[in-house]
Amino acid sequence: SVPGIENLPCELQRNFQLMRELDQRTEDKKAEIDSLAAEYIESVKTMLPEERVEHLKKIQSAYSKCKEYSDDKVQLAMQTYEMVDKHIRRLDADLARFEADLKDKLEGSDFENPGSRSLKKGRSQKDKRGSRGRGRRTSEEDTPKKKKLKGGSEFADTILSVHPSDVLDMPVDPNEPTYCLCHQVSYGEMIGCDNPDCPIEWFHFACVDLTTKPKGKWFCPRCVQEKKKKK
Repeated sequence: SVPGIENLPCELQRNFQLMRELDQRTEDKKAEIDSLAAEYIESVKTMLPEERVEHLKKIQSAYSKCKEYSDDKVQLAMQTYEMVDKHIRRLDADLARFEADLKDKLEGSDFENPGSRSLKKGRSQKDKRGSRGRGRRTSEEDTPKKKKLKGGSEFADTILSVHPSDVLDMPVDPNEPTYCLCHQVSYGEMIGCDNPDCPIEWFHFACVDLTTKPKGKWFCPRCVQEKKKKK
């Protein structure tokens, strides 16, 4: 079995529970903001200037807390995605290793069987080229269980000749969005730029020289440069 995969359901359940709690905190804080806003509108005319400022600060603080909860929820969702993707890649690597070992054993048995050896020699180069699959998963039509076990050679042809290292080095899904200055998919810990017009939005910690989430607002290197140019 793949190390750690037996704990995956528990880890997923824990992460989803944390996301649900963060979502509930956000909703509670939004209700608090609505209450503060209604209170402010109702009594703003009778308030002293310093009281108005104090009340507005409370509303602003509640909004900041709301954003913090939302950012934490997004970060948790990204970490959960990365965790599942890591296990999928590990399973694919183990599957490819198993298929490669099985193919080696079947090819070894072909050399001991004169009848199957002649069948192997009769295979065309086109058939060999056609067997070089690079997808992470085989389709149902290509799975070994759909083929008949006949002398070992036909079954061996159905197994993809994928080396385990090829699976780990395979390109990601072309439909998956890319982020950051490195133009790679999301992985690990990431931080969002607080500029609403930022064309990239999300950045990997390592790419922007961060190890922990900074306090307050954070702007990416590009947006910082743009601000300096405008000045």
